[in-house]
Amino acid sequence: MNKDLTIGKPETVLWRFCLPLFGSIIFQQLYNLADSLVAGKFAGENALAAVGNSYEITLIYIAFAFGCNMGCSVIVSSFFGAKEYSKMKTAVSTTMIASGILCGTLMVLGLALGEVLLALIHTPAAIMRDSLQYLNIYTLGLPFLFFYNVSTGIFSGLGDSKTPFAFLAFSSTANIAVDVLFVTVFQMGVAGVAWATFLCQGVSCLLALAVIDRRLKAVQTEEKPKLFSFPILAQIARIAIPSMLQQSFISVGNILLQSVINTFGPSVIAGYAASVKLNNLVITSFTTIGNGISNYTAQNLGAQKLDRIPSGWKAGLKLVWMLSVPLTLMYFFAGRWLMIPFMEHPDGLAMETGILYLRILSPFYWVVSAKLVTDGILRGSGMMNQFMTATFTDLVLRVGLAVCLSRTLLGCTGIWCAWPIGWSIATVMSGWFYLHGPWFDKKSSHQIEVGWASK
Repeated sequence: MNKDLTIGKPETVLWRFCLPLFGSIIFQQLYNLADSLVAGKFAGENALAAVGNSYEITLIYIAFAFGCNMGCSVIVSSFFGAKEYSKMKTAVSTTMIASGILCGTLMVLGLALGEVLLALIHTPAAIMRDSLQYLNIYTLGLPFLFFYNVSTGIFSGLGDSKTPFAFLAFSSTANIAVDVLFVTVFQMGVAGVAWATFLCQGVSCLLALAVIDRRLKAVQTEEKPKLFSFPILAQIARIAIPSMLQQSFISVGNILLQSVINTFGPSVIAGYAASVKLNNLVITSFTTIGNGISNYTAQNLGAQKLDRIPSGWKAGLKLVWMLSVPLTLMYFFAGRWLMIPFMEHPDGLAMETGILYLRILSPFYWVVSAKLVTDGILRGSGMMNQFMTATFTDLVLRVGLAVCLSRTLLGCTGIWCAWPIGWSIATVMSGWFYLHGPWFDKKSSHQIEVGWASK
């Protein structure tokens, strides 16, 4: 069901919209959690290390899919808020076509260069074969990844966060069962984990596309929408490209970090592989709430209701901080118990590495969550230069400090310490940009043209 985010009490509207998004990302992250859990528990420490090692490269694919999602979502939100339904439909078809071309290009490059990329991050010989096998199967499933992300972007742009939640709840639960079946019954090892993700993600994608097609057909327009529009593609690209670059550079940064981590051996790799999945579950959840705030911001900008944006920011902060408290307590004090399901032998260096990683990062979840909410406002309003500046500051600090600190007596502990430093400085920057946004300019309180809206 389509939802207008420009009417009603901002806090109530935003929470009702964002909570299903939070649930959706929890289930989406179950794909990766299930892969690592089943690989580590039933195929051994090297299998867990192989899945975790390949995962850093798959994040590059996810970065491009995420960019398509955000570009489509923000522009669809703006046209929906302005009730320009013909342009909204053109934005959808334009994104589908452009995403298909981008996806095909990445598949060709990924299949051709997978082994090269794994070698560049110093993948140990013991896990190279399994890492490449997992990566190649994942690459074959890129069409499902891309078109599902575009579909969820469309749902979000229309104010519907419940439909994708239902799809993901079903397919993610199925993925766990198929993972176990392929690995334990069919003895397919790492390949079984990858094929399970391929199949279940495909189901989510096809279901989402079918519902999107029916939903858009029900929206009446005064004129026949164009199938493709270069001007609208340019508007989408203004949001999508910075989002892709943001996520891509973060992924490249993670790959650089992985190359440093790989020098500490398979046990540290395995411990990091498990704990980073738990950490990414939290960060991606906050990012998704930030994405929802981008949709809220874009719809209200399209409707020229700037006064609702600061209220949405406060509501978003309240929501993520309420979530941060239990997550921090759970990760800090119960990290060992959360790590056990990933480990075939829950003792030794791998376990110690994962617990330490979670204890260093989790107390700063309230900081990074504030940044991601604020980034959602910046992105939804088209303030992409400011958004990118804060994001790249975080990335450069994390990678640079991780490399430097890992070469001291801190060892791999120094890598984990780089995260909170980068988060804290970038959060201050994002907050400063937000406080200087047009929604605090009384002269612009009723009419504004900013970012994508000026086009």
